[in-house]
Amino acid sequence: MISINYPKYNFKIKEKEEKEFIYDEIRKRWVRLTPEEWVRQNFIQYLIQQKHYPASLIAVEKEIKLADVKKRCDIIIYKNAVPYLIVECKEMNVTLNDKTIQQILTYNQTLDVEILIITNGNTTFAFETKTQKPLTEIPLYH
Repeated sequence: MISINYPKYNFKIKEKEEKEFIYDEIRKRWVRLTPEEWVRQNFIQYLIQQKHYPASLIAVEKEIKLADVKKRCDIIIYKNAVPYLIVECKEMNVTLNDKTIQQILTYNQTLDVEILIITNGNTTFAFETKTQKPLTEIPLYH
């Protein structure tokens, strides 16, 4: 398990028709502020501010095709124009389990990335696909 100290960030949040929305700096639009979105937005800021991943290389809710089925991957980071890392986010009260792992492994059948990460904001696991070993920290971008 990886311990993460999330950076402070001044998120833009607004209310419309009794629902909260958060401005997604990556997608450049307002999105519904769900518990999962809160985890996703905080993890994105962690990747940008503490791990130095350029925002321009991050895709959020990117559609991928698995056989004939369309799915959305929470976060994909590109390196040299190819997917390098994927993150599957769950809301804080969701336990990370085999189902979560199977979900990200299924995405990786299409993307073939070097690093897989699952997080619920409180608990985070990362896995290096080439060595098939768990990581003790999220690598810095370089």
